[in-house]
Amino acid sequence: MKELVNYILQFGNLNQQQIDLILSKAQEREIRKEAYFSEAGKVSVEVGFILEGILRVCYYNNKGEEITKYFIDENNLVVDLESFDNNICSSAYVQAVTDCKMIVFSKKNWQELLDTIIGWDTIVHKIISKALIQKVARRSPLVSEDATTRYLSFMEMFPNVINRVPLSYLASYLGITQSSLSRIRKNIR
Repeated sequence: MKELVNYILQFGNLNQQQIDLILSKAQEREIRKEAYFSEAGKVSVEVGFILEGILRVCYYNNKGEEITKYFIDENNLVVDLESFDNNICSSAYVQAVTDCKMIVFSKKNWQELLDTIIGWDTIVHKIISKALIQKVARRSPLVSEDATTRYLSFMEMFPNVINRVPLSYLASYLGITQSSLSRIRKNIR
């Protein structure tokens, strides 16, 4: 759980009593490859922190095609924020790409931390802001760059993810077919 503590302390200061309270509200959980952390059509009721593994956020477009929006790897929080905060059904799936070890907080326990720890809401806001900035920075190039450049950018931004996700998910994320991705990979070797 020290990974979680180190992560949180990047965004603000907490005393040992506050850290102990946070850890008392956390549960360790394993999520098997291809299982869901949260699902479309259901209300998201947990916040997770990834210790080991990779999750992906995906949805189905109006043609019924599965689209990968982004990947979340180790030492990052994961939550469908809109669903979690507003108690509404999610429009996306959060699925384990690999076997994952996580630290999970129930909605009730998360709310208790917000109600109890002075400054916790500020820390959470900073974490969310950082995640949103990263998400935009990672998605923006996908709009304007050619497929090879997008793949090379992905390799640069996600060096510890590239060889751990199925090519079908990666192709979907990059907005190309799996055969196009195979050609690109072959040409840059």
